[in-house]
Amino acid sequence: MRPIQMVDLKQQYTKIKSEVDSAIQEVIDNAAFINGKAVTELANALSLYTGSKHVIPCANGTDALQIAMMALDLQPGDEVITPSFTFIATTEVVALLKLRPVFVEVDPRTFCLDPAAIEAAITPRTRAIIPVHLYGQSAPMQEIMDIARRHNLSVIEDNAQAIGSHYRFPDGTVKKTGSIGHIGCTSFFPSKNLGCYGDGGAIFTDDDALANRLKMIANHGQSRRYYHDLVGCNSRLDSIQAAVLNVKLKRLDEYIAARRAAADHYDQAFGAHPKIKTPHRASYSHHVFHQYTLVLEGVDRNGLNEFLAGRNIPSMIYYPVPAHRQQMFAGFGGADYHLETTDWLTERVISLPMHTELDDEQLHAISDAVLEYLNRT
Repeated sequence: MRPIQMVDLKQQYTKIKSEVDSAIQEVIDNAAFINGKAVTELANALSLYTGSKHVIPCANGTDALQIAMMALDLQPGDEVITPSFTFIATTEVVALLKLRPVFVEVDPRTFCLDPAAIEAAITPRTRAIIPVHLYGQSAPMQEIMDIARRHNLSVIEDNAQAIGSHYRFPDGTVKKTGSIGHIGCTSFFPSKNLGCYGDGGAIFTDDDALANRLKMIANHGQSRRYYHDLVGCNSRLDSIQAAVLNVKLKRLDEYIAARRAAADHYDQAFGAHPKIKTPHRASYSHHVFHQYTLVLEGVDRNGLNEFLAGRNIPSMIYYPVPAHRQQMFAGFGGADYHLETTDWLTERVISLPMHTELDDEQLHAISDAVLEYLNRT
């Protein structure tokens, strides 16, 4: 059996090596390393794939979120509603821009923002909502967009873990995550479902005026070269990373199918076990399983982690400390929050290996080891 990896990027690369190598070599031969043809091709391909009118590639997913908030002209002290149960980048950029993060609860089944909690947290200072499509599952976007319309709020989708997922509206309309809110943001970090071989990100919008601002801010606030109309930053996706992504984007749906097949195996193996809650697949969401995350009940999580490690099976906890309990948010009253569901989840979640290259032998080894530990404790 091949060694089990949390994410096996090397094995994935071997299957597309010749195509990736050729694409990278073309960039080197043309020497258009910044904003070259590959970047334009990627933006156009992502626009077609997601249905977003405008796609602005940038340096990474964190920059994408920051640029989105800058483009909305949010002011210091403005409140932004966000989950605490997320990777720190979602909330970090809120504080970086001197905005005020307002942490709210998530649904314990989907791990995504709870619309009722959003509604309860709105104040006269609220300006935006950041739903996170965590682990590859869509947040309940119909309810979130309805709340935003009622209160005249902007919606920035954090789609870093769910590119390729889609949301089905009650009327049957289907839209890709990241293309529903006013702005969508994603990351191309190597381990993502669509990952490059370095850092990368992109911003999505259907709004022409917002698109112009986003493009300018990502490029030093320039409307044309050496004419700077806005305070901006330097956040560009390099052409080599775009070349890699162009190759992999063609296979994204294939990669998602492989992840869903692995998730099906896990679901079947664990679905009847009383100490495990397998990931809930909401009827409105096409889950793309960036992570396969279990919720444990009455299980020594550290013990399970150590047992699996002893079998050379990796596992991870995403995330052991919620944002509101991080020291960086002490000045924002983080310790005053009482998010029982969030705290409950951080004490119980554990993620198993999930990637495109898992084979049956590996999947059986992982699930058998988990069950062996659970059944002996």
